[in-house]
Amino acid sequence: MKPVGEAGTRQEYLDFAERQVDDSACFRAWALGVAEDPEVLALLEDLPPVKRQPNLVFAAARWHGAPPGPYDGLRTLLLGNWDRVRATVLARATQTNEVGRCATLLPVLAGLAGPLALLEVGCSAGLTLLPDRYSYRWTHEDGRVTSLHPVDGPSPVVLECAVHGCAPLPERMPEVVWRAGLDLHPLDVRDEDATAWLQMLVWPEHEDRRARLAAAVRLARADPPRLVRGDLLRDLDALLAEVPAGATPVVFHSAVAAYLPPGDRDRLVDLLLSVRGHWVSNEGPAVLPRVSPPPVPRPTGVGTAFLLGLDGRGVAWAQGHGRQLWWPPS
Repeated sequence: MKPVGEAGTRQEYLDFAERQVDDSACFRAWALGVAEDPEVLALLEDLPPVKRQPNLVFAAARWHGAPPGPYDGLRTLLLGNWDRVRATVLARATQTNEVGRCATLLPVLAGLAGPLALLEVGCSAGLTLLPDRYSYRWTHEDGRVTSLHPVDGPSPVVLECAVHGCAPLPERMPEVVWRAGLDLHPLDVRDEDATAWLQMLVWPEHEDRRARLAAAVRLARADPPRLVRGDLLRDLDALLAEVPAGATPVVFHSAVAAYLPPGDRDRLVDLLLSVRGHWVSNEGPAVLPRVSPPPVPRPTGVGTAFLLGLDGRGVAWAQGHGRQLWWPPS
């Protein structure tokens, strides 16, 4: 994933088609169509750069009735209903909050000395603040399966992930004694409109992700995590000060830094390298170049590969939706 809004609009859509949506034929066709359509590009270029991103525009178009399928359907909707689509693009954001990423984050979290205090920046509805409430199935290259469940038994949310290399998969769930999220516009998991928008952000063909999101929302509604409205650069220290004594603070984020201006990304790294406890990052390698690459080649042909980092050091690669994890062989 590249920084959002820094490429020309046409190039951004070409990059999206060629490098990020290998498992969505619909979005690939839409992105390629937009890239070669001067009339639609002109509409998009009237938006602020950060709002031109394909995921946001496509979700807004679907929100207003664009049918998954050939590009012509999207084009007709955009040209005929641009004012409505534009209003939705300006009012909303790509707060996907992909639950599946917990399957690639948990091996890092479980390796830290606990008990843990989790603080997620860019938390959206806070669903990735609940890694200890989900069940996991990691499938190894030789076909073996490692499973893990919450301490009170199997979860209605099961996260599946293919593992390459020697990932330190946990044998028991880490103990989480405190959790909170920080977001400019946190979503209330009990809000039907907010969760309907999260569903719209899931790519058309990804029925498994859609079902998993619905299950995670139902689970979270029973005991929602605490979410705080605020700026991660300005308000993080105050929230960290609330971490109870004896708990290890862990600040983490996933697919968030790409939406910050370049200078703020540097400030974020400086801030998180200085916090008490640990910093876990899961971002595109071009977004936070100061996070060193892991000692395993970057995977190819898998769409978006995130660099999974611990305290500024890359430890593995993770597929953008948490479907695969590439750890060093030893």
